[in-house]
Amino acid sequence: MTKLGFPPMPWQKYVMDVALEIDPATGRFAHREVGLSVSRQQGKTQQILGVQVHRIAAWPRQRVVYAAQTRGMARTRWEDEFAETILASPLAKRIRVRKSNGNEAIIWRATRSLMGITANTEKAGHGPPLDLGIIDEAFAHEDDRLEQAFSPAMLTRPMAQLWWASAGGTEKSVWLNKKRKAGREHVEHLWATGTRPSVAYFEWYAPDDMPRDDPATWRATLPALGHTVTEDIIRAELEKMDPAEFDRAYLNRTRKATPPTDPNVPKLAWPGLADGQSKAGADVAFAVDVSQDRNHSSIGVASVRGDGLVHVEMVDRRAGTDWVVPALVKLKAKRTPLVVAIASSGAPAGSLIDDLVKAGITAPEDKDKPHRGHLVVLRTNDVTEACGQMADAMKQGKVRHLEQAPLTAAVNGARTRKVGDAWALDRTKSLTDVSPFVAVTLARWALLAKGPSVLDDYDLLGSVPM
Repeated sequence: MTKLGFPPMPWQKYVMDVALEIDPATGRFAHREVGLSVSRQQGKTQQILGVQVHRIAAWPRQRVVYAAQTRGMARTRWEDEFAETILASPLAKRIRVRKSNGNEAIIWRATRSLMGITANTEKAGHGPPLDLGIIDEAFAHEDDRLEQAFSPAMLTRPMAQLWWASAGGTEKSVWLNKKRKAGREHVEHLWATGTRPSVAYFEWYAPDDMPRDDPATWRATLPALGHTVTEDIIRAELEKMDPAEFDRAYLNRTRKATPPTDPNVPKLAWPGLADGQSKAGADVAFAVDVSQDRNHSSIGVASVRGDGLVHVEMVDRRAGTDWVVPALVKLKAKRTPLVVAIASSGAPAGSLIDDLVKAGITAPEDKDKPHRGHLVVLRTNDVTEACGQMADAMKQGKVRHLEQAPLTAAVNGARTRKVGDAWALDRTKSLTDVSPFVAVTLARWALLAKGPSVLDDYDLLGSVPM
């Protein structure tokens, strides 16, 4: 890469140190497949060229095939970038370029190894055995036809490798999304067992809870930042690009289709209700909700601020349900809430009611007269009332939140179901885990509907806007 005019950056060195490891027991590459998922403009193309040149220079009679979105785009990159870069470098005298259409090749004179291109078809890679297959811009491939074409051609080649590389794609990028999912599973398995897979997987991306406008997010996601890319450039890209496309290109997130709007959820009002300085007051109400598949649980809090607006916040969200009761017990001891709210046994969280009671968070004998710290169980009519009141409060600007990513995602992906002439948030139809939104909705209702009756002469909440 240095000879080609772009000395490798640290992240590129790291990838090649691992991807090209030799197994001392066999003398062959330790990895038959290498996956690279990294944002745009990070040096991926230069790295791929370096890998190809290394292969044809190091071993005799090697066959390298490069594929991009289409054969035409592969030809353009091969001719305008790969061949021209080598010809402009000190390595120019070591190669011969053959440009005849359909028979393109960069041939290393000493080894007789060659770099060619192929189309994105089932017949790609057919012919002589293949030593190195490159699938670039993997986001554009909607199926595994290239992999299925390349793999059989590599069976008899002991040092064969399949490389694929791409920035994030869309929901239509079926093959790339499958590969990213499998790569993460390989990493998790390696961490858990210490057993090395035959696949080397590298990925830099920002999970949804990392804000797109935070330079710390860019530093975690863009490995070329500070080398060939600056924060000022990324900031300029953020200002001019659609947020979803910025996420795909520079945070390496999968771009998802914009969900249709549910008329009952005023999600367009949500961004204007964000207040990063908002805090819960002394008197709070907690609520818990569980996702439909029970994979995640959320605890929300609501509290009246000094200006009369209601602060809502996601206090905690974790996988599973086993952590919820201990967490609520600790929160109750620390904050002495007015009430702790939960939906009835017809909701997923209803299964936690008995455990909460056993842990000391009990329901009042008279449900209309709870005392501080009591458990309030919402029935169906209570839930529809809570949902309607939250929607009204959002439209009227009477709530504030901290712009927490899981909560905002829940609001944006929320769907509702009809309950009589009213409606409630629907965990099944919602496009994401809606439990954070349900939790703060229930917490707000509990605060305003049950909080006043909890207060005694020593617990003065003051006026509470309904």
